[in-house]
Amino acid sequence: MRMADFVLVDISNSFTKIAFASHHRLGRVHRLPTKDLSGTALRQLIGNKTSLHTVAASVVPAKNALIQKNLPGPVCWVSHKISLGIGIDYPKPESIGADRLANAVAVSTLHGTPAIVVDFGTAVTFDIVSEDGVYLGGVIAPGLGAMTDYLHKRTALLPRITLSEPHRAIGRSTKEAMKSGAVHGYRGLVTEILRQILREIPTKRRTHIVATGGDAQLIAGRTEIFSAISPTLTLEGLRLIGCLNFPR
Repeated sequence: MRMADFVLVDISNSFTKIAFASHHRLGRVHRLPTKDLSGTALRQLIGNKTSLHTVAASVVPAKNALIQKNLPGPVCWVSHKISLGIGIDYPKPESIGADRLANAVAVSTLHGTPAIVVDFGTAVTFDIVSEDGVYLGGVIAPGLGAMTDYLHKRTALLPRITLSEPHRAIGRSTKEAMKSGAVHGYRGLVTEILRQILREIPTKRRTHIVATGGDAQLIAGRTEIFSAISPTLTLEGLRLIGCLNFPR
């Protein structure tokens, strides 16, 4: 990207995503384990770019000081206190994850409302935006990786597995059986939660259901209930928030 206006940072429990962006376009995404996020890594990434605005969403407060110290400032930390372009109807808005707010902003602007974002990360989160662009709340469930890791760690004989599309529902080995239970079972969990949410959204218009996050393609790719899969949705939300808070 020749001209960048923002450096965008999405710090999640497992991975941190960093990208440069203009007001109109997201650039290349850099991804590293959050445990490896350091001042040195950040400074090497930024280089001599000093005129950027930083927009950050973090669910790992212990890493926030690194961003504040090593990236161009002042840092715009995503929360209910800044300009988001959407309303919030939630009893304790300060408790909403910054990544979830970024997702709600992105889906409203890029896909339309009413909308549901399903973010397949360490946890899987469902976030709902009403027809008139108001964040209503959501659902949090264990992530797919967390569920399979739990089986491995809490049993004597079940192995750790690499997740991929099962060849069949009936497993012919322990690993096949675990993979089938994980992928087909998780799709069932996701689709049932979505059906329950759709019953409660007060609209007669089509609801846009968008998937993002690490396991989005695996789970949502073969589930007809989804309207789109957007791997960079959270970063797009950060870009849009940057546009609102740092206008040209």
